[in-house]
Amino acid sequence: MPDDQLSVLLADIGELVTCESPSADPEALARSTEVVAALGERRLGEPPERVTVDGRVHLRWRFGAGPRRVLVLGHHDTVWPIGSLRTHPYAIEDGVLRGPGCVDMKAGLVLAMHAIAGLPGRDGVTLLVTCDEELGSPTSRALVESEAAGCAAALVLEAAGPGGALKTERKGVSRYRVRAHGRAAHAGLEPQRGVNATVELAHQVLALAALADPERGTTVTPTLLTAGASANTVPAVGEVAVDVRVRDTIEQERVDRAVRALRPVLPDARLEVLGGPNRPPLQPAASAALFDRAVALAARLGLPEPTAAAVGGGSDGNFTAGIGTPTLDGLGAVGGGAHADDEHVLVAALPQRVTLVAALIAEALRA
Repeated sequence: MPDDQLSVLLADIGELVTCESPSADPEALARSTEVVAALGERRLGEPPERVTVDGRVHLRWRFGAGPRRVLVLGHHDTVWPIGSLRTHPYAIEDGVLRGPGCVDMKAGLVLAMHAIAGLPGRDGVTLLVTCDEELGSPTSRALVESEAAGCAAALVLEAAGPGGALKTERKGVSRYRVRAHGRAAHAGLEPQRGVNATVELAHQVLALAALADPERGTTVTPTLLTAGASANTVPAVGEVAVDVRVRDTIEQERVDRAVRALRPVLPDARLEVLGGPNRPPLQPAASAALFDRAVALAARLGLPEPTAAAVGGGSDGNFTAGIGTPTLDGLGAVGGGAHADDEHVLVAALPQRVTLVAALIAEALRA
């Protein structure tokens, strides 16, 4: 890629990164949506269709009717709150690009746009950019699945794995909130009259953690815990969030049954289980043919040979693979530190990624 084209690509990434877009902030997301839409219109020559679901606006570019279709998939929401640019400013230094959301996954969106813009023909290509992936895609899942249905390939521009690896396997994700209902009482005068939701949750946290199976790669992790209303009151209600990651649907179903079978330990306490499986596993078979194609294309184009990685994090690629669409994930920026203070993108790898993604799209449309 000539230096002037790389400069344009970097400027585009900077434009997206410097428009903060936390998933839970509607006003910030609305601003970011317009920035993404305008950038896409400049690079692709036409405005996106805005698809509104429950008040959230997702962007879709659909080119031609194409006898074969390829879905290119990404999101512009991030986990970073407004004000993160002050503590994690956008910068490029010594070949490393930094800024909140740069690798997860604003650089990937720009790569997708530049790859599609460089194709000799776009008939059959769909670019879908959602705005709630970091929340588990509650409003966009059906849209992702409907766009992926019948496609020859779904190419996910999430960040690459370690060393630039393509992600050929992702764990399935389940999310729960286990709520304990007890009975309030004065903690000093008559605590015996209460039913302590915090104590009940302590029992349930241990029971939940015991559902993990490290040998099968199953993690069950109690995370956010809240209980009570004041320091001198026996808590009447408490809740723990639970994050579950599994390699196969059998484990996802086992854990789901076990969570729903939890029973209270304290007399007169009551449990409520909210949530459930969120993303099915992306299993290696869904990616195998596309990964082999990527390896062959890289060799033909003189690019570094891709490696494969299995990761615990979920993405919208789990959904596309879950409905049977061949899916290859991790095609976005090479770097690291997603969701962390050292989030970064390696500038030197960006042109190679654009070239590989464009070749994969063109090959999938022809095959």
